[in-house]
Amino acid sequence: MARAPFELADIRIAPGSRTQIDVPVARLYTHAPLYIPVEVVHGRQAGPTLLVCGGIHGDEINSVEIVRRLLRSRQLQGLRGTLIAAPIVNVFGFVQHSRYLPDRRDLNRCFPGSESGSLGGRVAALFREQIVDHASHIIDLHTGAIHRTNLPQIRAQLTPGGETERMANAFGAPVILNAELREGSLRHYAQNRGIPVLTYEAGEALRFDEWAITPGVRGVLRVMRRLGMLAGERRRRTPPAAEIANGSSWARAPIDGILRPQVRLGARVARDELLGRVADPFGNAEGEVRSMADGIVIGMSRLPLANEGEALFHIARFDAIEEAESAIEDFHSSLAPPPDSLY
Repeated sequence: MARAPFELADIRIAPGSRTQIDVPVARLYTHAPLYIPVEVVHGRQAGPTLLVCGGIHGDEINSVEIVRRLLRSRQLQGLRGTLIAAPIVNVFGFVQHSRYLPDRRDLNRCFPGSESGSLGGRVAALFREQIVDHASHIIDLHTGAIHRTNLPQIRAQLTPGGETERMANAFGAPVILNAELREGSLRHYAQNRGIPVLTYEAGEALRFDEWAITPGVRGVLRVMRRLGMLAGERRRRTPPAAEIANGSSWARAPIDGILRPQVRLGARVARDELLGRVADPFGNAEGEVRSMADGIVIGMSRLPLANEGEALFHIARFDAIEEAESAIEDFHSSLAPPPDSLY
């Protein structure tokens, strides 16, 4: 029996074909239309429907490049199931180089949205109804916020032996954060509907970080093989097992001033270890930033200018920190490492 066509936004995609679809989202003040661009790859054989989306925060452009490279992969030729690829969800923010929508709302706090609500609510409702609700599995791609960078990591709500945990382990990021759901996020909406969802965080906003993009593409393809959407390849090396963090917290600036970091992204740190110093321009006042726990630096500020209380270093805690450190070293050795400079 032939597989049925896949339908999205009133467009039918035949089995064994791929189609780019512009989903109407709004109009600019000039009356020019805006669309959420989507490409659907509909395999000849049955399988899961995976949504891979980027740009929910408009300035997180590493995610856009990951989706572009994924769609160019020759491995998709033998796809089982259906891939929905949405590289730029927040088209308003993407055009303006902004994380937010024009009304300053964070789209990833607007789900499930409302057709009669704010702009954020309307965009979230449209994306949910037209795209998200078609998916059986989701990978949501992100980076650190403006002037912050993240070590490649997976964030997910894990249930031992569950589908989300299996996807997270297959992805191959060096760190997994068993993260609570944030109300209004895509992950919160999808998980509550029983849709397994991963959030991949890596790199910095408004930057192309090759050390974040390459493992992102590889990770998505690994998950697709795990889901049976792609044939396995014996030649591919199994990625080192990721370590699951049992918690994380931010070390913050003790005073206003200029930060001089003493550790790098991915570094192992001990409790009370010096992470950096913050001083005024004259050096008359200086404060130390120290780690609150043994852990790994999985995120840090890239802007030396800091206000008192500002989050500077994100420290993840592990039960087996030696294994976590080893996983990160193995990860870095498999591709180009982060830049040598601290900034």
